[in-house]
Amino acid sequence: MGEFRDKLREAVNECNRENGSDTPDWILAQYLEGCLDVFDKTVRQRSKWYGHHDSPLGQEEVKQDD
Repeated sequence: MGEFRDKLREAVNECNRENGSDTPDWILAQYLEGCLDVFDKTVRQRSKWYGHHDSPLGQEEVKQDD
């Protein structure tokens, strides 16, 4: 298990967030990590659609020649 997923699992467990669904904390951590991965992919697709590219400081518009 990766460090990020392990920390998610610990946070879910410490806050008793697994109780509402009666789902083991490690399954919820795996799910949450997957949600973040899908969100990242979606943002990249949206940026590409709108003609933006990622930069270290955020997204910048791609300059098009007039």
